[in-house]
Amino acid sequence: MMGGVKVANILILSVEQRKTCAVKIQETLTNSGCEIKTRLGIHDSSLQSCSQKGLIILEIIAEKSEIDNLVLQLQKIDGVKVKLVTI
Repeated sequence: MMGGVKVANILILSVEQRKTCAVKIQETLTNSGCEIKTRLGIHDSSLQSCSQKGLIILEIIAEKSEIDNLVLQLQKIDGVKVKLVTI
């Protein structure tokens, strides 16, 4: 809590090549599984095709140092952009 106000830490991942990075992303998120309260994955899909681009939105419940470490680990994965939003 900051000044008596509850803080939400939202981590947004933009994934350019889902098929090539999915395993590394999943391993990284599994290692931080206890800190991830909510996870939402979004990508375009139809009967004819499935987009290689996607978004993953995470609500993180952790100390700042743990969040920073998760961000660093995710940034090491080629094709993944990471943005932390604290509200």
